[in-house]
Amino acid sequence: MPLASAAALALTLSLLAREAAAADLAAPRPPAEAASYADWSGGYLGLEGSAGGSYGAYNFGPTTIGGRSIPPFKSGDSTGRSDQGRDATTAVGGAFGGWNWQTGPWVYGIEASLDVANLKRPVPSTIAGFGYGDVDPAFNIVRAKTDLYGSLRARIGYSFDRYLIYGSFGLTGANARILANYPDLDTGGQSTARRDLGYIGFTLGAGVQYAISDTLALGIDYRYIDLGGSRRFPLGTVPGDAGGPVTTRASFTSNQMFARLMWFPDGLKVPPDPDETAPHDPDNGDTGRFSLHGQTTLIAQGVPGFRSPYAGAQSLVPHQARQTTTATIFLGLKLTDSTEVYYNPEFSQGFGLSRTLGVAGFVNGEAQKAGAPFPKLRSNRYYVKQTFGLGGETVEVPDGPNQVATRYDAERITLIAGKFALGDFFDGNIYAHDPRVDFFNWSLWGSSAWDFPANLPGFTQGVYAEYNRPEFAIRAAYTQVPKEPSSDVLDPRVFRRAGLNAEFEQRYVLPWLEQPGKLRFGLFSNVGVSANNRQVVTLTQLGAFDDINDAVAATRRPRRKTGGYINLEQALTPELGLFARASLNDGRTENISFTDIDQSFSGGLSLKGKAWDRPDDTVGIGAAMNGLSPSHRAAFAAGYYGLLIGDGRLNYGTERALETYYALNLTKFVTLTFDYQFIDNPGYNRDRGPAHFFASRLHADF
Repeated sequence: MPLASAAALALTLSLLAREAAAADLAAPRPPAEAASYADWSGGYLGLEGSAGGSYGAYNFGPTTIGGRSIPPFKSGDSTGRSDQGRDATTAVGGAFGGWNWQTGPWVYGIEASLDVANLKRPVPSTIAGFGYGDVDPAFNIVRAKTDLYGSLRARIGYSFDRYLIYGSFGLTGANARILANYPDLDTGGQSTARRDLGYIGFTLGAGVQYAISDTLALGIDYRYIDLGGSRRFPLGTVPGDAGGPVTTRASFTSNQMFARLMWFPDGLKVPPDPDETAPHDPDNGDTGRFSLHGQTTLIAQGVPGFRSPYAGAQSLVPHQARQTTTATIFLGLKLTDSTEVYYNPEFSQGFGLSRTLGVAGFVNGEAQKAGAPFPKLRSNRYYVKQTFGLGGETVEVPDGPNQVATRYDAERITLIAGKFALGDFFDGNIYAHDPRVDFFNWSLWGSSAWDFPANLPGFTQGVYAEYNRPEFAIRAAYTQVPKEPSSDVLDPRVFRRAGLNAEFEQRYVLPWLEQPGKLRFGLFSNVGVSANNRQVVTLTQLGAFDDINDAVAATRRPRRKTGGYINLEQALTPELGLFARASLNDGRTENISFTDIDQSFSGGLSLKGKAWDRPDDTVGIGAAMNGLSPSHRAAFAAGYYGLLIGDGRLNYGTERALETYYALNLTKFVTLTFDYQFIDNPGYNRDRGPAHFFASRLHADF
């Protein structure tokens, strides 16, 4: 285009723009709609830390001794227990920095990190490849250590509201020290060797972060690291006539989970909260036919030293820290005005202290007996919900997790079929029922002598029915039970082995307090494969079995367990609430699903922070006392290992717990909790403890 023509075009456009601006003064246009997602563009720095939620494993081989090939061996997974000299932590924490670019809601960038580590892996001393057979298990022939990781990763993500969900991939590196100590069984001498190695491999990961202010964000980041194999290297010499120079290879993988704090020095552009940009629309309660919500919860928990004169296979171990992480999507779809379907995929990673063992009223409600060192995906819920309205007044139900916003008749019948947790519908309590936001201890958020049927993560399949009126509700469920105690497989023979649970809920307002309350009465009767406590003790005492656990396995058959609970939920003021529970089962047989408790009493208080101008903060304090039936005590004293506990012997005393927490509301969607628990007689054993537990919890939802 000639220069004069270009100048004329520019002048014309300028004049048109001025006229348009003048017209705008007369009739102003509404401002452009604010973006519905945060702008993460620019650089950032941060700190990240892991407290027991990261795991690694070394693999060695092929290995030769004096030129002779021996079978490869591996260190095994890193979920070993501290009392066996193992440490499952691979990454403790470090620093990172990066840069983001953003196009619309799509974010892409690059990030570098450097983390110190504490991976110490003894290789079992019974490795046949070194020709020693069964050597003293306290003697570690080979040890491997790693104390530094680094990575350079690309990130691709999607921004919505104040969240960023992303995937990552790139290069990673780590150091390693291989230490060997070879005994000479002929002369009693020994030789030592050390090899320092460097590794380069790849990493894949994913994460979520949330902007808590215009400059700060919190996040959770997962990384899978594969450092492959190194070239062959010498590792000293095995002494003796059968020995010789040792050569081997070593590789290792790691699963790491970090909590992260990020600083954006140039600031973030975050969208305003919806209630700040639009007035409330008093619609009919229906936000559409689709519901999408999510949550993620990270708990880091540790226990210092305590009295532990002996330990069994399921004992609580002193001096340890562990971390658990879950991330859940809540999907809901309204098929008709009365039919809804729900689906909940969930990732979980990590273990409770001592691999979720050692305390009957366990200290981390997010810890599962199905824990894993890597994120495990499960379809925890999928069910159909059918509601039959019976007329009369109606109630508006807002959109929420596993609830599409809708309107129901106050008097109604609800039917549900599919996979769910019985705790979704039974034993509720607004002050103590959800370990993601309130109490951690199993005996405080649930009626812990209620042996509800479930797989290892706590879910089952079956049908549920409820009749609801404004003043009361009656509900019942018929569900599958596990094939045997603490099994992840549900028994398909529901007409012979199943669980029946029922609950009556009375709602009221105390006239002298003018505050609402609820009282729930629950009953259960489950038929599952289990052993009779008195029978297995008798068989062991008569010498029919050397080990009571062999007697348990040999005598399991379908047996019935019954029990019940009472659950009180009472508001004392608008900010202060009281809760209390009592539960009991017959105690004759093994518990099949939840935990090793036959009687439990618990209660406490929950207080909102309005008095100190923090109305969304919560302070909780609660106490619990758990017990066993006489026959159950005798079984544990004889060396029985139950669902969660077993020291190999028992000096019986009731297990008592005290818990207090402070939940600090950081934003509308993010809460940081600090928790302390005191456990007296963990595992009902007067010879163990008392123990003190310290924890932090980061919870985000939308």
